[in-house]
Amino acid sequence: MRRRGLLAMIPGVLVISPSAPRAQPAPGAHRIGYLTGGTLATRGPYFEAFRQGLQELGYREGHNLVLDARSADGRFDRLPAMAGELVGLKPDVLFVSTTPGSLAAKNATRTVPIVFAAVADPLGIGLVESLARPGGNITGITNVIVELTGKRLQLLKEVIPGATRVAILVNPDDANAPLQMRSAEEAAQTLGIELRPVLPVRAVDDLDAACRAAVQAGCHAALRMVDPTLADQRRQIAELSIKYRLPVMLFFREDVDAGGLIAYGASNIVQYRQAAGLVHKILRGAKPADLPVEQPNTYDLTVNLRTARALGIDIPPTVLARASEVIE
Repeated sequence: MRRRGLLAMIPGVLVISPSAPRAQPAPGAHRIGYLTGGTLATRGPYFEAFRQGLQELGYREGHNLVLDARSADGRFDRLPAMAGELVGLKPDVLFVSTTPGSLAAKNATRTVPIVFAAVADPLGIGLVESLARPGGNITGITNVIVELTGKRLQLLKEVIPGATRVAILVNPDDANAPLQMRSAEEAAQTLGIELRPVLPVRAVDDLDAACRAAVQAGCHAALRMVDPTLADQRRQIAELSIKYRLPVMLFFREDVDAGGLIAYGASNIVQYRQAAGLVHKILRGAKPADLPVEQPNTYDLTVNLRTARALGIDIPPTVLARASEVIE
């Protein structure tokens, strides 16, 4: 278990302007398009991990590689047009993050190879025909958010044993929302937890009202479902959690870095580096249809003791012992 002070660990943010002039590819250079449903700013460290993974495999921008990036900034309705724009640049591979972005890319082309990352259930939403043999022109990395939803609720119950009512903070526009809800409901029956109210959070501006409603409903805690807008809400969730004394279970280590109480989930940094390996295989001739969908090999349980103290919560030693990182 690693312990550290409350210091920012996020690498320098990569800023890519969609309107910036594109570098002219050298003869034989590979072009990769990148599409995300979130913001480029919040995903800068992840994209940097992808780029570093490519560098380790021998790719250099301005030499044998050109990268084109587009971001929907949480506005999912913009994704189809952006996917079409990237396809029009004739990339060798499309690298796509988030479920909405991946669905838009799949609808935009049946020929350009697609590699996705940060997708909760690629089989359940119809991205692939199977995990072992995806079929078509798409493969990637799943962050198994759906499978981990029940585990996150279980961890929340360990931290707050007396919790019998837990609010759900969810973006109803996200395709993974029903799948996550189903997983949470199955776990809740076993844990004796009532999951209500279910509160819509489509944007940062919805958070205050949702947290206030959870407290007014007598909830002991809240479970934030994962969607592409979550990264843009980290600081606000942490602040509102303390303001309303509402413990919130999150998914990413970065959520706890920003002041959240606890998170359990797959490492985005690892997923993006893994994705570079899949892109490399495709550039060397492999077909996405034959490349199995991969899972992350790193999962983080992160706890913020400063936030726990502010909320008046004593984190059980059994949870701390399993934590990969404890912020003090």
